[in-house]
Amino acid sequence: MMKNIKNKFTAGLIVGMAVLFTLSACQKKFDPKSYAPNKPAPTFSGYSASSQIETANLVAYWPFSGSLKDSLSSTTGVATGTSFAAGVFGQGLQGASNGYVISDVPAAVKALHSFTITTWYNMAENTNGVVALIDIVNSQNFWGDFDLFMENPPNATSVNLKVHVWNNAGSATGVDAWEGDYLVTNAFNVWNQVTVTYDDSAGTVTVYYNGASVGTNTQAGFAPLNWTNSTQMVFGTLQFQTNPSLTSATTSQSWANYLTGKMDQVRIYDVVLSSTEISALYNLEKLGR
Repeated sequence: MMKNIKNKFTAGLIVGMAVLFTLSACQKKFDPKSYAPNKPAPTFSGYSASSQIETANLVAYWPFSGSLKDSLSSTTGVATGTSFAAGVFGQGLQGASNGYVISDVPAAVKALHSFTITTWYNMAENTNGVVALIDIVNSQNFWGDFDLFMENPPNATSVNLKVHVWNNAGSATGVDAWEGDYLVTNAFNVWNQVTVTYDDSAGTVTVYYNGASVGTNTQAGFAPLNWTNSTQMVFGTLQFQTNPSLTSATTSQSWANYLTGKMDQVRIYDVVLSSTEISALYNLEKLGR
């Protein structure tokens, strides 16, 4: 009798273990992802990646991914004191006191008429003068052909965003177009995107901050743009703050400073991006796409 009970117990134990192993195997194979479709990444105005926006009209691009090279023309800059650090995605350019990068101007940038120039920055509060992000050099004038910079903030969270564009306009003296002061907030210690468009058919400059327009100005008699004599550009300071100065018009100024923070994703297009494209670019680059 004991033998029969023992045999039945052993048989039951074996059956139970077989069921347990079967269930375990089933559970191990179960993958919820195989039963539910993956949620697609969000798109913005139909774009799923920044590289899809006006691809054919992107004429220069510095991703600063461990290199100072324009990835389209292979024009490579020369660093003074700068390095690389974490960018808005991937690596970015790390600025420094008395630090900057000088590059030859790619041929496609010299040939610009209408354009869009965009970049990201992340810097501490600016308490001393102006801090420039991008400068396209004019070796004869005080200011460059293009100057994008931040001026002393009125408080610890805001800064005045300024843009200067110069065109010879067929004359020796040329024409200046000043855009600003545009007061932008949450300006420090976070990544922010600045975008500038110029419509050569109307002589109109529009400035965007984090994908939204902050100001538009039309300069009478400015067009058509002619930057064919531009030879160099600077990342991280103004043309006269380099050593030696890149313009014969002046040397360094006490009110001008250097980007000691970071910048990333410099893109130049030979068209005016629409407001929806600029918003999409901002959202996609912010997501690392």
